[in-house]
Amino acid sequence: MTMNRRNFLLTTGSAALAGLTARAWGAASATVPPGSAAPVCPPLLGRRFLTFNAAIRVNQIEVTRDRNAGDDEAGDHTPETVQAYRRAFEQGWPGGRLTWALSWQALRDQRPNYQAIRELVAGYHRQHGDEVTFLPGGYFANMYNTRDQVNRDLHDALARVSQIVGNGYRPRSVVAGYLAADNQRYLAEQEGIHICQGNIWSQYAIDNGDGDGSLSYPYYPSREHFCKPAQGREDFIDCVNLDGWTCDFVSARRAGANAKYNSRLGVGPIEALAQGRGSREDGLRHMLATTAQHFDRGFALNGFAWVTDCWELCLVKQFEQRGIKEPLQYLTRWLSAIRERWPAAVNVTQGEFGLAWRDHFKDNAKLDYRFAARGTGFGGSESNLEIRWFMNRDFRLALLRDAQANGPELVIDFTRYDLKAQEPPEPGRNWSLMNRINQKGLRPQDKPVPLAALSAEDQALIRRRLPELFG
Repeated sequence: MTMNRRNFLLTTGSAALAGLTARAWGAASATVPPGSAAPVCPPLLGRRFLTFNAAIRVNQIEVTRDRNAGDDEAGDHTPETVQAYRRAFEQGWPGGRLTWALSWQALRDQRPNYQAIRELVAGYHRQHGDEVTFLPGGYFANMYNTRDQVNRDLHDALARVSQIVGNGYRPRSVVAGYLAADNQRYLAEQEGIHICQGNIWSQYAIDNGDGDGSLSYPYYPSREHFCKPAQGREDFIDCVNLDGWTCDFVSARRAGANAKYNSRLGVGPIEALAQGRGSREDGLRHMLATTAQHFDRGFALNGFAWVTDCWELCLVKQFEQRGIKEPLQYLTRWLSAIRERWPAAVNVTQGEFGLAWRDHFKDNAKLDYRFAARGTGFGGSESNLEIRWFMNRDFRLALLRDAQANGPELVIDFTRYDLKAQEPPEPGRNWSLMNRINQKGLRPQDKPVPLAALSAEDQALIRRRLPELFG
């Protein structure tokens, strides 16, 4: 497929904000002495942040501590692969830091390869300041386990992480895919961890869990539902809830995946590089274009920008088996391209970024995220479409238009957060928060409508936050 490159790169007049950025943080390479904490992340505003997670499992789905489903990944995890992975990251971002997230079994497996892997990642913390933490369930823990069991797993696994790294080490964050509100509250109040990759923005009908309905940028979750921002002190959880993968906003409005599109398309390698919707060079350009949605226009709109990604370690060998030659070259090239285009961008661990956000935002009252993107022409990101997102404590709102036909903007998502929400009481697949209109278009009520077609009550709520939308 030939891409329309004119739609790839967004341009903004963000020179004033760019001047606030501290270039020294973009290429920091401090060596961290044994037992010491990683360097403190710089302040939030005026900076473009990249966070990067590396997931290490034994089985694709670690349903419980001793029961698995999905593929056995043990053969994909070798010390040599970890070393090549870390080397590729360093080549792309000299002095950069990433977050290693190990599943329950990866923390405890006594085979020589996993013993060596644990020693390596502990050494990377001491050498580079990398974060080492826990990955409950290998993602989707609440889909299979009770909240009480997840809390027990968190407690025991975090103690194991501290034992492996040594010298009193304690991770600053957890990587979870999805994590229920009660479990995020437990992390904050009992484990003293205030950062969690606890939602996967826009995910529905793909992988092993559904959880559409949240903000795509950080927020404090409500005690009612992890996708809902806390509305006040009475339902506030002091755990910064982070997305797991930055997605293309146009493609992400879809549900699931087929031969033509994948709703997870963005900076992730599976969707951009390995699923045959164009050349791998096209996929790499799309990864950079998705980055630009945030580092260009998003930066100008929000005063800071954040892109996050996760490459599961097993993908290295799995990509090679699919005929992708030297798959880690694409990681290096993507990182190098980011540094070349945005030389002042900052790479820190997930925990460091979350703490920088937490230091700036004490609650959700002042959240006012805004995004605007044009489709890239790659996969399900149609080049004729433009989308605008507005996200705050009260609601999220998405407006989509056919720019090529000069069409009107239509509401494709209006999720109210001032309404009561409830998570599933028992383990199960679907943890989504959908009420008025949802971007996936799965229900009759999700048909796109003009803003003026919303109820008077809904319009009044939007008008209080966004009066400019009403002329």
